[in-house]
Amino acid sequence: MDPVMLARIQFASTTIFHFIFVPLSIGLAFLIAIMETMYVVKGQEVYKKMAKFWGKLFLINFAVGVVTGILQEFQFGMNWSDYSRFVGDVFGAPLAIEALLAFFLESTFIGLWIFGWDRLSKKVHLLSIWLVSFGTLMSAFWILAANSFMQRPVGFEMNNGRAEMNDFLALITNGQLLVEFPHTIFGALATGAFLVAGVSAYKLMKKQDLDFFKKSFHIAIVVGLTTSILVAVFGHQQAQYLVDTQPMKMAAAESLWETSDDPAAWTVIASIDPEKQENKMELKIPYLLSFLSYSKFSGEVIGMKELQAQYEQQYGPGDYIPPVRTTFWSFRIMVAAGSVMILLGLYGAWLMLRKKVEHAGRWFLRLMLFGISLPFIANSSGWIMTEIGRQPWTVFGLITTENSISPNVSAGSILFSLITFTAIYAVLAAVMAYLFIKVIKKGPYAAEEEDRPASDPFNKEGYHAVS
Repeated sequence: MDPVMLARIQFASTTIFHFIFVPLSIGLAFLIAIMETMYVVKGQEVYKKMAKFWGKLFLINFAVGVVTGILQEFQFGMNWSDYSRFVGDVFGAPLAIEALLAFFLESTFIGLWIFGWDRLSKKVHLLSIWLVSFGTLMSAFWILAANSFMQRPVGFEMNNGRAEMNDFLALITNGQLLVEFPHTIFGALATGAFLVAGVSAYKLMKKQDLDFFKKSFHIAIVVGLTTSILVAVFGHQQAQYLVDTQPMKMAAAESLWETSDDPAAWTVIASIDPEKQENKMELKIPYLLSFLSYSKFSGEVIGMKELQAQYEQQYGPGDYIPPVRTTFWSFRIMVAAGSVMILLGLYGAWLMLRKKVEHAGRWFLRLMLFGISLPFIANSSGWIMTEIGRQPWTVFGLITTENSISPNVSAGSILFSLITFTAIYAVLAAVMAYLFIKVIKKGPYAAEEEDRPASDPFNKEGYHAVS
């Protein structure tokens, strides 16, 4: 078995699994901060209960996310030591800042938020959750700063065969980062929003705690619609940036073997034959690829064959065409999932404005429950397109994947760790699903009952009456 392929499969599986939790933490923290802000501003207890209820899901997700994230660090040393040696002087700064500043900021203020409900003033407690939300955003920023260097290396110089950072400002103002960060963050906010909206829709369908979940749905659908539209806007900007910086990835995402005509048509679907380097069947929309690439209905897009010839002259002999089918279809899955999110958000917002959310048809409420999966599908397929489309490079133009693997790692050891990690992740996924379902089934008021001291004079019925 090929150690390089096994190492890639392992990194892909752990990264995709970890990225289930990261955007959800970012999104939930932001929504909880909004809910608690409304509690402080309006003084209505229902918003406090909302912050506490959705906060339980956030804390479960955050804990599992921390565990899965630790393995990401280990893999650089275990399977990718040559890559780590090559890029360590560049990666070291953003990863250290993420761990020492952003993560500790999150952890510290999560503690204050959990234990400070009855110990801190309302405004100080509110500040705690906003700082948690800010910390999640900063964690994402520093991780994406490192990833953006892999897509477009800047702010470095080569010394003894290694990349060494010589311009920190260039690293954090990388053009790739400036389009990748907002696209990723708004996708994360949409992830949290669609989870809250989907769970709320399910509870409304079951006629449980209607006022609570109607208000939760209102907040979530506004955030979900807004962020879904912004994801599309910044995704469009990112695609245009790729035309200049990674044209091969853009061509592969369109399965464009030959340089297009002017104007270029966008391929909706295609039957791709990588061996013959052709598409046997295509459905195209005229002019659209030119518009997506240049914001005008004119302009050609360079094809993979022409780019392959250019790269051979620039980098030497080799195959510089990434896996086309994976890049092509992952991009379309991402776009399709994002489009459905916008449509669900529009209809949900329309129902909210007409004050008919609790009377929505069961078909829509069921769709919103299914809609919980859409951001995860879009996030994962988007990252697959981003990383696979960069192949054969680990750091574009500097080091290939084959030259990044640890020289002494065996296929057997990678396979063993792959199976072990996958089994651990399966257990973690099952535990998290069980805890999520348990909290959601109990509902917000049952969850509040557990938090009340045993000597509380209010019984369950009295508590509901007061609420």
